[in-house]
Amino acid sequence: MGDVQSGAAIEVRGLTKRYGSRAVLDGVDFRVAPGEILGYIGPNGAGKSTTVRVLLGLLPDFEGSATVVGLDPRLDALKLKRSVGYVAENALLYESLTVAEHLLFVGRMQELDEPTIERRASACLEALELLDRLDTRIASLSKGMRQKVLLTAALLHAPPVLLLDEPMSGLDVHSQILVKEIVRQLALSGRAVLFSSHVMDVVERLCTRVAILKDGRIAAYGTFEELAASQAHGTLESVFASVTGVRDAQARAAAVVEALAR
Repeated sequence: MGDVQSGAAIEVRGLTKRYGSRAVLDGVDFRVAPGEILGYIGPNGAGKSTTVRVLLGLLPDFEGSATVVGLDPRLDALKLKRSVGYVAENALLYESLTVAEHLLFVGRMQELDEPTIERRASACLEALELLDRLDTRIASLSKGMRQKVLLTAALLHAPPVLLLDEPMSGLDVHSQILVKEIVRQLALSGRAVLFSSHVMDVVERLCTRVAILKDGRIAAYGTFEELAASQAHGTLESVFASVTGVRDAQARAAAVVEALAR
C-alpha cells in the first residue's frame, strides 16, 4: 500500500483522456491531502465521472499522471482498490442477496474476516438507521436504502481514500445530514475524500476546497472563500453559474412561464 502519511493521497497532473480526437479531460491538475474533502463539481459531461474511472484504474489509456496513495492506477489497479472506497450514483448491487449477504460478499472480496465484516457493517448500518434491514433482499430496498448499503460497502475495508459520486442521491433530508456528518468525521480521522455532487450548498458547507470542471478543464480551484472573492459572488451556486457560463437563469425561467401562459 502506498504512503499517505505525507503529501497527497490523490495527485493528478496534466491528466488528459481522449476518445478519438476529442479530449474529455484536458490537462487536469488537482491534489487531495489526507484529512481533506475536495468538492469536484461541473456540468454533466464535464469529465467528472471519467476522472473517477481513471483513478479507479478502469481507464488506463490516459496522458499525464495520476496516483492514489502513491499507486499508479495503470500499474497497480488491483492493489489500489484495497485503498479506495467508491460510492457511485447508480452502482449495481446483487439484487437477489440480502443486505447482510451482499456486505459479507463485499467484505470477503476485500479479504476481511467475518467478525470484522459483521462488526463494521453493523456499526455503519446502525448509524444510517438500516440495521433492521439486514435480512431484507436488495431488490426490495428503496433508492435511498440502496445508497446506504453502497456507502457501508465502501467503508467496510476502512480505506484511506474515498471517491464519492453523488453520495446523497435518493436520501431524505434526515439521512443526508447523517451522511454529511459521517463524511466530515471520516475526513477528520485522516481520510482523503473526493466528493462529487450537484447539490451546491452541501459542497459549499462540507468541502475543504472546490474544483470546478468545465469542458474537461479545471475552470476554478480553491477554497469556497477564495472562489467567492475571485468571482464576486456570495454562494457556490452563483460562482458555479458564473464559471460554467450558466447565465440569465431568471430570464430563461421567465420565458418558460410566459410560454405556459399563452
